[in-house]
Amino acid sequence: MINKTLYDKLWDNHLIKSREDGSSLIYIDRHILHEVTSPQAFEGLKLAGRKPWRIDTNIATTDHNISTDISERKGGINGIPDETSRIQVKNTQ
Repeated sequence: MINKTLYDKLWDNHLIKSREDGSSLIYIDRHILHEVTSPQAFEGLKLAGRKPWRIDTNIATTDHNISTDISERKGGINGIPDETSRIQVKNTQ
């Protein structure tokens, strides 16, 4: 018997279906969302007429646009100097 990696064990435990083309359908039981790419995923669902399923399993964090400079963080969301970053964070609330 070949030893499996942790990744392989997790994959196998969540595998729903393997297709002949090499693609797989897996069950994801926890979603980690952040302010940079998650809005596009939700927009894609909206455009497809679908709703998120099991929203109680989502964990969200704003981390990519939050400055490590304490003087900028004191201003809260409005203290974020980059306008695009500020908009992304505001849209995740």
